[in-house]
Amino acid sequence: MDLAHPDQSAKVQGILALATQYRDAAVKLGEGVSKPNHIPRRLLALHSIELYLNALLLAKGIDQKTICGFEHDLGERTRIAVNAGLVLRSRTAEHLATLSANREYLVIRYGPAPTAKLSQINRVMATLDELSRKVRRMLRVAS
Repeated sequence: MDLAHPDQSAKVQGILALATQYRDAAVKLGEGVSKPNHIPRRLLALHSIELYLNALLLAKGIDQKTICGFEHDLGERTRIAVNAGLVLRSRTAEHLATLSANREYLVIRYGPAPTAKLSQINRVMATLDELSRKVRRMLRVAS
């Protein structure tokens, strides 16, 4: 692992483990579900995405206070992660920016508004899948 501060290794590993648990829960919750906007699954997936990005940023030397200052801005986290070497498909990077622009995490967490335009759940899960694979690979963590 290319950590800016080796003493952060345990913290990064803990965040990655938590992100993986949220990802696994989102996958499990989606098994056999036909609702296109399955809210709990979406919340788990979005939180997992945020945690994967947090782990990467922390591993790259971004301090916890700065990361917390991003609130739930996945677009800013993604921008910094890409600058730190994360390579995402353009569609995935654009989707992460759209999630932030549409404030999907906040809409889902605090009560979905009927007028809210949300990403398709399969797009959210595809973004999560790509991000989890690439962050773990970048940090050389086995699934």
